[in-house]
Amino acid sequence: MLHQKNIKTMLKHILKIILALFTLPLLAQVPAPAPPQESPIALVGGTAHIGNGEVIENAVIGFEEGKLTIVASASSVNDEQLSGYEQIDVSGKHLYPGFILPNTNLGLVEINAVRATVDDEETGGLNPNVRSIIAYNTDSEAIPTMRFNGILYAQITPEGDRIPGTSSIVGLDAWNWEDAVIKTDDAIHLNWPRRYAREYDYATFSVNRVKSKTYAEDVQAIEMLMEDAKAYIEKGVGNNLKLEAMKGLFDGSTAMHVHADAAQEIVESVKVLKAYGIQKIVLVEAEEAIHVADFLSEHEIPVVISNVHRLPDKPEDAIDLPYRMPSMLMQEGVEVALMYRGVTNARNLPFYAGTAATYGLSKEEALQCITLNAAKILGVDDMIGSLEVGKHASILVSSGDALDMKTNIMEHVFYEGRKINLEGMQQRLYKKYKEKYESQQN
Repeated sequence: MLHQKNIKTMLKHILKIILALFTLPLLAQVPAPAPPQESPIALVGGTAHIGNGEVIENAVIGFEEGKLTIVASASSVNDEQLSGYEQIDVSGKHLYPGFILPNTNLGLVEINAVRATVDDEETGGLNPNVRSIIAYNTDSEAIPTMRFNGILYAQITPEGDRIPGTSSIVGLDAWNWEDAVIKTDDAIHLNWPRRYAREYDYATFSVNRVKSKTYAEDVQAIEMLMEDAKAYIEKGVGNNLKLEAMKGLFDGSTAMHVHADAAQEIVESVKVLKAYGIQKIVLVEAEEAIHVADFLSEHEIPVVISNVHRLPDKPEDAIDLPYRMPSMLMQEGVEVALMYRGVTNARNLPFYAGTAATYGLSKEEALQCITLNAAKILGVDDMIGSLEVGKHASILVSSGDALDMKTNIMEHVFYEGRKINLEGMQQRLYKKYKEKYESQQN
């Protein structure tokens, strides 16, 4: 009998272990994408920040089948127009278009220290044919952390050597990368060579600038690739995947996003690419863009500024220069969007815009840097970036100012008309341990 009891006890323990192994992954899953919108919805009474600089007090924002159908003041909308809409009272709340995060490896990297979860780079120096979109992981635990701060769209960008590949624009509520796509292969990314490298001197505890010995050769390699691509297009024969991927650069269907920091490198990169007939050029990161702002404005080169929350690059620069950079560039007529390198701090994108608003921009101008400006730069402003009739109904409802980390609390978030679940890993862990310790107190 004792032997039988031991066997039964052992079997029970084994059964518990098996159940735990099967249920633990389920507890760790990110929220499933929301179901399609079933009926028309109208958000009534809130303050709508359109994204183009316009603000509508006491607004009505209506949407049906994932598209915006009404964007107006409540005083101009009658009961007949709202017939059939489920009305949600958002009085005292603030409404925004979904925020857009450019130039990120979100969904390509899960844990930087675990190599098996990093898939943002291919071998080789010139890879215009490498497509980041097919590696995008919609089940990344980092994605929900973006959504509860209002980031609903992102430009998924590969990293690597001189030309790491092409980026694509995705929505952050999808089952797989095919469902997530807003625009595929929107841009080829080029890391322009540096004239000077930085070396740390351990004897003096300082950073020295060392002139690159290969700068001319690196630029020449880029020029040769451009010449090969033009010749390939003109002849129209062959099947070269690298050159085939570059066709869009010359007809304007694909942009060239140039990652460059130094003023001289910025000017040289634009001149070289313009000489080869590249129609759409976007400057990314752009540490010293303010020193060539007139040049960028003259050539209509938009800028995606990286890491507003940081110290300036040079010790002689004003300590608040990164905070003021968006305002200074926009005053010179340069179109500006904001980004943040890496996934960890990118979730705070709206608060970086809030800092830019404190240092020179108005709140609505700062909002544009993460909504309509970003959409224009990425070539998707016909679909997203502002609350306008016909565009995707991706709407944020915050109890406070969405650009202020103290008051920004997302109460409702709609992605293409679908009300999405804002719970992420942090919220699950909070609930888990809250229940644990509350039960112990009782």
